[in-house]
Amino acid sequence: MSNVSRTGTDDVNNATSRTTFGRSVESKAQLRDAAALSSAADGAETLNIYRLEPIAAPDDPRWDNAPNQGTIIVAARSSGDARIVATGRELDFMEVDAAPAEDVTTSNASAFRDDKLYTVIEIARGRTDLKRRVLEGEVSVDTILPTQVGR
Repeated sequence: MSNVSRTGTDDVNNATSRTTFGRSVESKAQLRDAAALSSAADGAETLNIYRLEPIAAPDDPRWDNAPNQGTIIVAARSSGDARIVATGRELDFMEVDAAPAEDVTTSNASAFRDDKLYTVIEIARGRTDLKRRVLEGEVSVDTILPTQVGR
């Protein structure tokens, strides 16, 4: 069953668009970015350095779902990527015998991904001498508890 509806006397609506991929400003920018990343002569990627810093009060109830990891410094592509890099260091439920909270991964529940818990501050830009990773700070791996203790 189609969700296409026809109103008036216009041509038949077949739910297709006359637009073509790659013509929008956003698509062109994404294609340029992808080409620049893939054509790096020495394989080096231009990264920025970000500081993820907790901003919520210690008694904020959001900390009940994801523990405060303190300040973390990461090398990443963007501020959003910085959150993903930090989250990637946490233990995911798929690595232990534990049940996910609401998705196929528990990384979505990370405190680093919550803009009410952590802010991201750019501290350096355009570095090619770094790899995408956590540079400073300790990211605890005991954020997920196994369902079978002692095994």
